[in-house]
Amino acid sequence: METLEWMKANLPAFLKDLEAFVRRESPSGDLVGLKEAASFLEEAFGPLTGRLSRKDTPKGPVLLLKREGEGKPVLVLTHYDTVHPKGSFPEAFRLEREKATGPGVYDMKGGIIALLYALRHAEATGRRLPALEVLFTPDEEIGSPESRPLIEAAAKKARAALVLEPPTAEGDLKVARKGVGLYRLKALGKAAHQGVEPEKGVNAILELAHQVLKVVALEDREKGTTLGPNVIRGGTVSNVVAEEAEVEIDLRAWTLEEARRVEEALKALTPVLPGARLALSGGLNRPPMEPTPESLALFEKARVIGESLGLALRPGRVGGGSDGNFTAHLGVPTLDGLGLLGGDAHQKTEYVVVPEIPRRAALLAELLYAL
Repeated sequence: METLEWMKANLPAFLKDLEAFVRRESPSGDLVGLKEAASFLEEAFGPLTGRLSRKDTPKGPVLLLKREGEGKPVLVLTHYDTVHPKGSFPEAFRLEREKATGPGVYDMKGGIIALLYALRHAEATGRRLPALEVLFTPDEEIGSPESRPLIEAAAKKARAALVLEPPTAEGDLKVARKGVGLYRLKALGKAAHQGVEPEKGVNAILELAHQVLKVVALEDREKGTTLGPNVIRGGTVSNVVAEEAEVEIDLRAWTLEEARRVEEALKALTPVLPGARLALSGGLNRPPMEPTPESLALFEKARVIGESLGLALRPGRVGGGSDGNFTAHLGVPTLDGLGLLGGDAHQKTEYVVVPEIPRRAALLAELLYAL
């Protein structure tokens, strides 16, 4: 396929752009780094056909590239924030044998550069693209608090959504993701002197211990529903009966029905100890990305294209959430995992497989042409 050959010929330039982007480290919340990375995106995508606009938010700049075409647009979702604090890697970018490593190289700066080369290929060859809206967001790794309204507004106008998160470890695309709920359960007791009159106190830590067991009992592993009481805090000093304690709870569920079941049960928790009180806050951060006939048809289109490129793609399911959860929840056919093949996301060994870059970039380009 001509597209694949073009991507192979342009691999050295691709790697140079990837290195320049990855070296502009952009952890979530680091406004200096995020602005530097946004400037790279403006330099790279600005010269392309379309209109690139910028909206500064408290979490960093959101960029929107609009390209005119017939019919409703295809929405492409990307994020350029990463999880690694600056300086976490011995080298910000390194090529070693068949791997390129660096903060965000896999999740998901590599996918953004693949899009850059897909669009450059279209302009170099005159291939027709659909109407496009591409969002570059700075806060996906922290739940997309500023970006979510912009994503949902764009999704309501779109006929399909493509997400440039990386594929699964096996290289498959993603048609389903678990929903993510983030909750904080607080137990409120009464302080007292532990040595002199402990009977006058109500121990919030003890109350919370009872509640944590109730929380874990809400899991349904057969349905894939898990709850992680993974962060706990409480008390002040050892000779004072703990007046307050709290636990952070991570919920994952494949279906909205399961997520709602758990949330209602969390709201219905009642204290065990006389005099104790409970307070629940938080909610569903990302609804489940559930496959639909339309999203599976979108996957099938990509699968056929992949076959022509030598890829055997399957419909993947993963437990982590992405911005694709928002678009799928709104009924927009959504296909995720269109970034670069690699591994070790969120680790200091994060990498992409260099020889596979042309194939993945060609897949993205050809899918855009097919739409």
